[in-house]
Amino acid sequence: MGDRLRSSTLEDLPLHLILEILTSGCRLSGSDLVCLELTSSVFRGTHGFDNQKSKSLVDFAAFQLCRSHVVYNCLSFKAQDELVGRCGQNWKRVLRFLQSVNQSSDVVLTTSGNNMQIRSGRYHTLLIKDATVYSCGSSLCGVLGHGPETTQCVAFTPIKFPHPAHVTHVSASHNHAAFVTRLGEVFTCGDNSSFCCGHSDTNRPIFKPRLVESLKEVPCQQVATGVSFTMFLTNDGQVYTCGTSGHGQLGHGDTLDRPTPKLVESLVTVGPVVHIAAGPSYALAVTSDGTIYSFGSGTNFCLGHGEQHSELNPRPVQWFRRKGIHIVRVSAGDEHVVALDSNGYVYTWGKGYCGALGHGDEIDKTTPALLASLKTHLAVQVCASKRKTFVLTDNGCLYGFGWMGFGSLGFPDRGVSDKVLKPSMLYSLKGHHISQVSTGLYHSVVVTNEGRIFGFGDNERAQLGHDKSRACLHPTETSVEEASEHGVC
Repeated sequence: MGDRLRSSTLEDLPLHLILEILTSGCRLSGSDLVCLELTSSVFRGTHGFDNQKSKSLVDFAAFQLCRSHVVYNCLSFKAQDELVGRCGQNWKRVLRFLQSVNQSSDVVLTTSGNNMQIRSGRYHTLLIKDATVYSCGSSLCGVLGHGPETTQCVAFTPIKFPHPAHVTHVSASHNHAAFVTRLGEVFTCGDNSSFCCGHSDTNRPIFKPRLVESLKEVPCQQVATGVSFTMFLTNDGQVYTCGTSGHGQLGHGDTLDRPTPKLVESLVTVGPVVHIAAGPSYALAVTSDGTIYSFGSGTNFCLGHGEQHSELNPRPVQWFRRKGIHIVRVSAGDEHVVALDSNGYVYTWGKGYCGALGHGDEIDKTTPALLASLKTHLAVQVCASKRKTFVLTDNGCLYGFGWMGFGSLGFPDRGVSDKVLKPSMLYSLKGHHISQVSTGLYHSVVVTNEGRIFGFGDNERAQLGHDKSRACLHPTETSVEEASEHGVC
């Protein structure tokens, strides 16, 4: 009887059961696995596993989690080997890279257990915290989603939806916003004069989130809002667009506007799309095989083809194809583009004014160019806006370059209109592990792995989520809990 009641230890558990727990979708991160490895010899032992693939039980679990990861599965065997080599044969670091890339365009799971995503618009900011969406800043044309009586919110204020909605993805543009729920529904609000919100029955502003009826039977996972047009990525990897198409940015082979979302048929045959990005009047789509397709305005060489004419249909960026480079994420700035490949390398092209491309000069790049100064770093997120760029690395460090723009690059020791021509680390945030970054016209915001929010740059319209000052040269923390209690709009 006493033996049956004896307390069991970790060492008493069968190895297959421990491995099943570690790999059964419990959302363990690479950092979690490192912590486990430090706590017990059980996790540090090899237990007869293939030493070529793993040095410990935890390493083997990381290997298994990588094999089942959607980004890793899309890579060729060669690309997989290159990534593992870049990570020093460390499967925990490979897993951290894969998970961080996903979180850069999705929600971040913080150490406190919150799901968060932050996105900057022109003069406003949107935030997901768990199932709730908050907004702050200027409510031009109803972009904040709080109704016609609201012109500005000086704190992050929860947005009310027509019915309870668990929002999992948001996109903020100049004058309109889009939201995706866990069920795949899409809501939009803001300026609909060009029908970019997807509602054909009115061209007036939509002041509160409204369901896009034409996509009710088409579950979506991601949205991207440009200036006067919107992209929708469905769960099965198809792309729909609506709004203005003066430069072919809707991808339908013409310049006709679309009042409701229409399927981009030419992308159907090239494989599922895994990521989308919208510039002011051009669009980018990344397919599962790592190809970038660009369409719309070719101004400033943003399409990456070495030419400035518009593309009415999605066209693959051949520079990456010829070199066998697999792109996983891309960010569309006002005048330039930044892309991330499966090895954590960064590429930029477009207008080089103010050093936005990061090559130490202000020269335009007509086709993609590797950002050599970051080759020794493993990048996990890229973010472009007007004349500035951010790159986030797998160790949580943030690099910025381009135009300071009222302090929106985050270097307190630089002038508000200075140019930073090469990637420089934001030492003002060095004490924090950054998990996500977003930048608007003149302001920027980040979320840390602990779920803390910091903003810097212009705060004239309270787009940083507080009214402590009109400009923040130093990253300033904002508390969502305090903001929602006061409810200041």
